Amino acid sequence: MKLPFLRRSQSLLPEGRHFAVTWGLTDDFGGMTEAMFHRSRAFVRLAGTPVDILTFDQRPDYPALEERLRSRGDLVDGMHLVNLYDWLRANPLPGGSLDLDRYPFTPLPTVDDGTERRRGEAVLSRERRDDAGQVLQVDVYRTDGTLLLSDRRDTKELGTKGGRSVVLCDDHGRPVRTWGRIWSLYRAWFDAITAGAPAWMIVDSKTTAPFVLSYRKRNVVTAHVVHASHLQGTERPHGRLRESRRAVFEALDDFDLVALLSERQLADVRTMLGDHASLAVIPNSRDLVDKHVAQAARPRHRGMFLGSLTARKRPANAIRAVLAATPAVGTPPTLDVYGGGELLGELQAILSAEDPEHRIVLHGYDRSAREQLGSGSFLVMTSTSEGFPLVLVEAMAAGCLPIVVDVPYGPADIVTDGRNGFLVPSAEPAVVAAAIERLLALPDHEVDAMRRHARSTAEQYDDEAVTRRWAQELRAADRRKKRKALVPRVG
Repeated sequence: MKLPFLRRSQSLLPEGRHFAVTWGLTDDFGGMTEAMFHRSRAFVRLAGTPVDILTFDQRPDYPALEERLRSRGDLVDGMHLVNLYDWLRANPLPGGSLDLDRYPFTPLPTVDDGTERRRGEAVLSRERRDDAGQVLQVDVYRTDGTLLLSDRRDTKELGTKGGRSVVLCDDHGRPVRTWGRIWSLYRAWFDAITAGAPAWMIVDSKTTAPFVLSYRKRNVVTAHVVHASHLQGTERPHGRLRESRRAVFEALDDFDLVALLSERQLADVRTMLGDHASLAVIPNSRDLVDKHVAQAARPRHRGMFLGSLTARKRPANAIRAVLAATPAVGTPPTLDVYGGGELLGELQAILSAEDPEHRIVLHGYDRSAREQLGSGSFLVMTSTSEGFPLVLVEAMAAGCLPIVVDVPYGPADIVTDGRNGFLVPSAEPAVVAAAIERLLALPDHEVDAMRRHARSTAEQYDDEAVTRRWAQELRAADRRKKRKALVPRVG
């Protein structure tokens, strides 16, 4: 998929405050969150546009996390983490109403009951749960110990989840605003941080997308990036919508822009749900390694697997494919597996039983794993579904030839079988093993040509090209939003 040429002046993003919206952050993030950080860094570096990353979770160590992210280069100057509760600790939330008759205010006792989240010595929150472990109430505190917010979720019957009362307190712990839904607090926060000025919100998290979908303001353009398949299973285009995607895909036009990562997914969405002006294709981007890396010498037999060790990634299939590959001549293939996840124990058992020659190495999670791609001959991807896998572009840029399963979505938009990699119809180990054997049997000049073609493909997804696409699509979304605002409502 080639991105259209845009004049360099069009790479400047529209004026206003720019936000990247997600639910929360983990220390070992990858995939969607990594793409969000990378896009935000590109906005800062190429367009000079600051980006605030908004989060909604109650992680207590955001200041320390921000420091770590800066030290390893995930956050750069011009980017900041802004957490809902940390923002509320430092800023008043003006306006609103107080109705304690309708929304009861019943703060938890300030005693150490084992449910506290702390930042140093300061208690930031306490919880009350039922016998099944469901959260019935969360009280949030400022660092000086005053009550910031009481969020009760059993207002209909004490001890049984049902009904909600969200009470915001001033810096003395006195109630000042009440709501019956947590989304109402989120909207008030968005109103406060945008302050009526032009703003651009790109939401990556599918958890947060249904809320942002409901936030409609004339001054705010909202965009959602769909990072994976919208379908349950591999049947396409008329498959079954994933429940986690239903809210968005049944109301596509409530976002000003819905960015899909591949042309195939766009075509399938249009076939299934009709055309929508909000739909666009904006792939993830990467800053690419030096082009000479793609032609660097490397052992032909060295394979790579980079991804979480989860059922969706099917690492066992990749491992068994490498173990099953039996080249006619030369060294049998090996596989370096980088990633962590719940299948680690299962994979260790497979290696104990099936890999007596120790051809497979489990390295665990390693943020620097991508630096190894330039020394790898091939990358194995056996996922059940993909969006637009960043590691695929990175591997191709480094001349590490992809061996990927043709699943929704992404790989088939990038990989042409036999030209810049290998596209296989199934993740069955024997099928993937056959592709590995094809690679090992090719003459050197054909492999060199494939590595050059892989690099050429990756160059279509560099940061500048994709940032220009974002600039174009955000402006188009803004124009559509303004036109809609001019159309009188009927009835």
